[in-house]
Amino acid sequence: METEWTEERVQRITTENITLEQRVRQLTADNRTVDERLKAVRSNVRFQDRRIADLEARLADPESET
Repeated sequence: METEWTEERVQRITTENITLEQRVRQLTADNRTVDERLKAVRSNVRFQDRRIADLEARLADPESET
């Protein structure tokens, strides 16, 4: 690799590297946000599942509410 690196080429690669680093940071932040939302949705679904199971149990045995 005895290639001469021109100033223009070095600048282009440096700029691309900076752009890629920024993109990685943005994607990491986006991934974190999506992960937090997914955890919240899963929690909500678990709550709703328990609520549905409770309502189904009440419908199956309405006498047990007393």
